[in-house]
Amino acid sequence: MDAIAVEDGRPDIDDELAAPRRQFPPILRPIVALVSWAWNTLLGSIGTFGRLVLLAVDSGYGLVRDIAKLNHPWRETLSQAWFMMSVSGWPAILISVPLGAIIQLQAGSLAAQVGATSQAGAAGGLGVIRQAAPMVSGILMGGAVGAAVAADLGARKIREEIDAIRTLGINPNHRLVAPRLAAMFIVGPLMCVLVVFVGMSTIYAMTLIQGGVPGAFFNSFAAFASTSDLIIAIVKTTIFGLLVVLVASQRGFEASGGPKGVADCVNATVVLGVMTTFAANVLITQLLTIWFPDSMGF
Repeated sequence: MDAIAVEDGRPDIDDELAAPRRQFPPILRPIVALVSWAWNTLLGSIGTFGRLVLLAVDSGYGLVRDIAKLNHPWRETLSQAWFMMSVSGWPAILISVPLGAIIQLQAGSLAAQVGATSQAGAAGGLGVIRQAAPMVSGILMGGAVGAAVAADLGARKIREEIDAIRTLGINPNHRLVAPRLAAMFIVGPLMCVLVVFVGMSTIYAMTLIQGGVPGAFFNSFAAFASTSDLIIAIVKTTIFGLLVVLVASQRGFEASGGPKGVADCVNATVVLGVMTTFAANVLITQLLTIWFPDSMGF
């Protein structure tokens, strides 16, 4: 039996599917491929950012709600805080010592050139508190803590534990992410204070080695530093840590493909965590410079 012809003059659907796709001239094909790749990458980045925002809102809501209802798993929070400090504490100390020495060597050399050796302690100390401590803490948390969180959640996703939690009617964001966010409110300030203490101790020792006077070091530092410097450094470090936990949690929840998928999500977490730390530091620094112009260099 012959196929029924289309009476309205439009081509048959099979003919449309069988028609060849539009071909671009050879000279335009690399440009078209580049534009297509850029467009797909942009759409993927927007989707990833949107899912990250939804994860942050849902996890934050669950954290506040559980604390308000006195139902927050504090034992899990303290366990996660101890784990985070155990994987990042010693690296923070080992990095802070050479970092403080390098900062003081540069600050002392510059101060000697301009004839202000008595101000070398203030320059090095403020450099550690305002920038070095938050950034070192953020990078370490982005590497060590982020990788550990992503590996844990990624392995749970591969073993289908996340799906099992959802099947039981439990929100994995509230059960797994919220305690880690709460732990970061403990780990962030501790990491910042640890880096500041070790870095300042190293700067003081280097000042004495360079022939500085202890009294001049403390007087110059007290003249320029303030309590707000340390508070802002702690707040910045905590923000960096929260961002790292959110990025690691999202990557872990989206892991797929077996052990290779877990490894890929860990690698992505480290890269994205460090990049997010740098981007957040630039943004916060610019905002503080605009709002508090007398406190430059945050």
